[in-house]
Amino acid sequence: MKIVKQGLIIGIANLLVGIIFNQIINFLFPSLAKEYQNGLFRSWSDPLMMMFFLYPFILGIALAYFWQIFGNQIKGSTAVEKGLNFTKVYFFIATVPGMFVSYTSFKVSALMVGSWTVSGLIEAFVAGWILAKSK
Repeated sequence: MKIVKQGLIIGIANLLVGIIFNQIINFLFPSLAKEYQNGLFRSWSDPLMMMFFLYPFILGIALAYFWQIFGNQIKGSTAVEKGLNFTKVYFFIATVPGMFVSYTSFKVSALMVGSWTVSGLIEAFVAGWILAKSK
């Protein structure tokens, strides 16, 4: 039950972080907002797009499960240090390869993939920090 609770907390936090981050990025780079409408992605009017909002919760539960198994091996004397070390592990195992395959297989700009990468880095830290704090 602890895994689900942690996963839901991470999901809420990362949903909010993702929304705020994307608003800032789309404001700073208006061309990026237009790129999302290039036909590669589903329209927001498609009911299936509502499932998109489950992603942070599914990932949160998966990361809480990972933490349950490996969290005691993550080094650091503070929640911030443990969060950063967790971020490094997750970022290099999942985000870097995922962004590489996204850039090389989808017709998206380096700016879009870069924004996804930075967003992933921030959200991984948020998850790691929450998990370290909830020990």
